[in-house]
Amino acid sequence: MSTWPDRRILDLLGIELPILQAPMAGASGSSMAIAVGNAGGLGALPCALLTLDQVRAEIDAFRAACQGPLNLNFFCHQPPAPDSERDARWKHALKPYYDELGADFTAPTPVSNRAPFDEHSCQLVEAMRPQVVSFHFGLPEADLLRRVKASGAKVISSATTVEEALWLEAHGCDAIIAMGYEAGGHRGMFLTESIHSQIGTFALVPQVVDAVKVPVIAAGGIGDHRGLAAALALGAAAVQVGTAYLFTPQAKVSPAHRQALDNAPASDTALTNLFTGRLARGINNRIMRELGPVSDLAPRFPLAGGALMPLRAISEPHQSSDFSNLWAGQGLRLGRMMDAGTLTRRIAEGAPGSPSPR
Repeated sequence: MSTWPDRRILDLLGIELPILQAPMAGASGSSMAIAVGNAGGLGALPCALLTLDQVRAEIDAFRAACQGPLNLNFFCHQPPAPDSERDARWKHALKPYYDELGADFTAPTPVSNRAPFDEHSCQLVEAMRPQVVSFHFGLPEADLLRRVKASGAKVISSATTVEEALWLEAHGCDAIIAMGYEAGGHRGMFLTESIHSQIGTFALVPQVVDAVKVPVIAAGGIGDHRGLAAALALGAAAVQVGTAYLFTPQAKVSPAHRQALDNAPASDTALTNLFTGRLARGINNRIMRELGPVSDLAPRFPLAGGALMPLRAISEPHQSSDFSNLWAGQGLRLGRMMDAGTLTRRIAEGAPGSPSPR
């Protein structure tokens, strides 16, 4: 039996190792969740880019191959009000790229969308009964959250500040992900839009631990057993790992994204709103360098990506990532090519309280 210093997450979620796979929309699916779950961690399915039928199919695939618990992840953003003038300004800023690639600038702009948690999502949770439901950008409205908890699911969500952690605890979260500035992908910010006051993981974690009574999960810059050991020493009960799993064969990343992951220096990530309209950390590419990683012209989340779709459709088949999001955190150089299950066990090995390798 293991002697992990804080078993609250293990007991709460029914897992063997205090390691959660980050739900990375577009880059992870049931194959990664299965590998992580069978290794003793918590596998996750990102649902924001999937139809309800696709989510059901992914859940079925997971349950056919893994007996462990499953985390379904949803976004909780409010769809933005229409703003045709801002949309037009943003597309006009991209016109030189349309001209360069020969894309049809006069064609209707495709719609880039991320589905927020709603009545239909809630009905799916009630029907499929995942053991864990996680949210990004806060929590859904009170009645929907009540129904999720009534289904038996444990609820977790991301906090980027102590204030957000306290809000999540007060609104019913069973555990809180303390998401440091280093983390890849979309920032979980929901009570603030000030990126300048965001806190690094190992300053945020102990302050959140001191502020809340529920267990805390550290996220951001953690890619091996040293990060797990440090997080546990600061009072976290577990870690959530994202970027390191992008190096596994179960990751669904494009060849251009893979090349960027393999070659980018650790200092070459930045927060950007160009690809979705909301701040997210990724590897620098051409459009981020030429327009600047953050632009006031970009439409509100999730609409900014629509005008980039024609550019991506032309450039990506040629292995170009000039106009594609390359989500990754600051710990990307900790990544190693290995199976997701092997990675999960390796992160656990050598950390205080780790059981013998199995």
